[in-house]
Amino acid sequence: MLFARLAQASREVAAVSARSGKVALLAELFAQAGPADVPVVIGHLSGRLPQGRIGVGWSLLRHPVEPAVTASLTVRDVDAALTSLAGVSGPGARAARARQVTALFAAATAPEQDFLRAVLTGEVRQGALDALAGEALARAAGAPAAEVRRAVMLAGSLPEVARVLLAEGPAALASYRVAVGRPVRPMLAASAPSAGEAVDRVAGPCAVEEKLDGIRIQVHRDGGRVRVFTRTLDEITPRLPELVARVRELPGERCVLDGELIALDEAGRPRAFQETAGRVGARSDVASAARSVPLTPVFFDVLVVDDRDLLDLPLERRHAELARLVPAEARVRRTVVDPGADAGAARDAAEAFFAAALARGHEGVVVKSLAAPYSAGRRGASWWKVKPVHTLDLVVLAAEWGHGRRTGTLSNLHLGARRPDGSFAMLGKTFKGLTDAVLAWQTERLRGLAVSDDGHLVRVRPELVVEIAFDGLQRSTRYPAGVTLRFARVVRYREDKTAREADTVEAVLALGAPHGTAGSP
Repeated sequence: MLFARLAQASREVAAVSARSGKVALLAELFAQAGPADVPVVIGHLSGRLPQGRIGVGWSLLRHPVEPAVTASLTVRDVDAALTSLAGVSGPGARAARARQVTALFAAATAPEQDFLRAVLTGEVRQGALDALAGEALARAAGAPAAEVRRAVMLAGSLPEVARVLLAEGPAALASYRVAVGRPVRPMLAASAPSAGEAVDRVAGPCAVEEKLDGIRIQVHRDGGRVRVFTRTLDEITPRLPELVARVRELPGERCVLDGELIALDEAGRPRAFQETAGRVGARSDVASAARSVPLTPVFFDVLVVDDRDLLDLPLERRHAELARLVPAEARVRRTVVDPGADAGAARDAAEAFFAAALARGHEGVVVKSLAAPYSAGRRGASWWKVKPVHTLDLVVLAAEWGHGRRTGTLSNLHLGARRPDGSFAMLGKTFKGLTDAVLAWQTERLRGLAVSDDGHLVRVRPELVVEIAFDGLQRSTRYPAGVTLRFARVVRYREDKTAREADTVEAVLALGAPHGTAGSP
C-alpha cells in the first residue's frame, strides 16, 4: 500500500465526526492494506509506532525538507526506514538520525510529510482509537465485532489480531484463548463519587473490596515456571524473586492471577507508593532490594485454573476458585452486599467498609458486580472505584518554564482529559505538590517529549500520565470542557499507565455539578 493512501485516510477520518463514518473509512482502508501492511497502518493511525521510541523529536523535524512531487513511498518503505532509525546508536547517532530523517522526508510528498510529522511527534488526532479500529477490522473481515474485541483482549495487540484475521479469516478468532504465559489486558474500574452510589450503579449483589495503593500485577504459573506482568503487559519477573517463590507454593499446577503488589510496614499498613514503585522498578541488586522493601501480593481475581478458562464465569464463581487456590492472607479484604434485599443496608455497609479501608491506610474501595464476567481491557459498568478525595489520572499536554527559585525547570503543568476521539481537553494547570526532586525529574522527562518550545511554554507529546488531586470542579468558559479543577495538585506520576488509560472528559463531568465560575486559564 502506498503511504500516501494512509495519509489520505487519516485526513478523511479526521474530517468525519460520526462514528459510523469513521468506521466505514477505516474498514475500507484495512481491506485495501491486507495482512502484510495492516499492523503498521493501525499503529500509525493510532499514533503508536511499532518500533516504540526511535530517538526522533521535534528538534530533528523543525527544518523543512523539499517534498517529493510524486507519491512513491509504500507503508513498508516507511516502516523499514523507522526501524533503521530505531537502530541508530553510539557516537554520531544524532547526525546519522538527521540524515535518515531528511532522506525519508525528501521521498515524501507534502501531505505525506504532514502525516509523518504527526506520527513521529505523537500528534495524530483523527480519532482512530482501538475501539473504532477493532469495529472497522471486524467489518473489513466480515467477522463479529464482539469476537474481534475478545481476541484483541486476549492477544493484547490489535495489530497482531488484524494481521491474522485478514490472512486467515474469521475462523482464526477461535484460536485466541487465555494462555498461561501470555498476558491479557486487565479489567478496569470506572470512578464513582461514593461507595453507596457505586452500589446503586451495580444494581445487584456486589463485592466491596479494598483498593490498594500498589502496582497492578498479572501472575502466570505453569508448573514451576512463574511469570509476572504489569498492567501494561510488561514482564517484571526477574525483579520479584519473593513473589515467584510464594506463587510456587500455591496448590495446583497452572493458573493466572490478577492482583496488586504493595509494600507494607511492620504494622501491616501500606508504605508510601513511591517505595512500592521504586522496589518494583529496581533492576540491579534485586536480592538486597527485596530484603529492604519486601512486597506483599494481594490477589482479587483468577482467570485460569489448570486447563479451565474462567473469563466468562461470574465474579462470584471466580472468587470461589480464588479462595480454593489462594490463602486468605493473600486475598483482598472484602464484604458482600445485596441492594436487592435491602438497598439502604447495602449502601450503609459499603460506606462502613469504605471508612474502615481508609482507616487501615488504603486508597478506598472497588465495588464489583458478582454477576459480571471478566471483561479484559474494558472499563465498563461492572467495577467502580471510590476514593476519599477527588483524583484523576490526566495527561500532561504542556508545561511552563518556571521563575524565581524554579527558574530552569518546567513547572506549571497543563492537564488534559481524554475526549471520545482520542484528543485531549485541557482542564487546567497546576504547579502544586511538586518537590524539588519531582521538578527535576519532570523537566528532564518533558523535554524528551517536547514538540515545541517558545521560551515560555513547552508543548509535549501527550504520553505522560499524572495523578491529580483536587477539591471539585469549577465552571469555566475558557476551557473546552466547560469546567476546570479547583485547587489541583500533583499526587504522583503514573508511568505504569498509558495516555489511553487516562480519565475521560465524561468521567470528569460525571463527578458532580461544578461550583461558580473560574477565571482565565
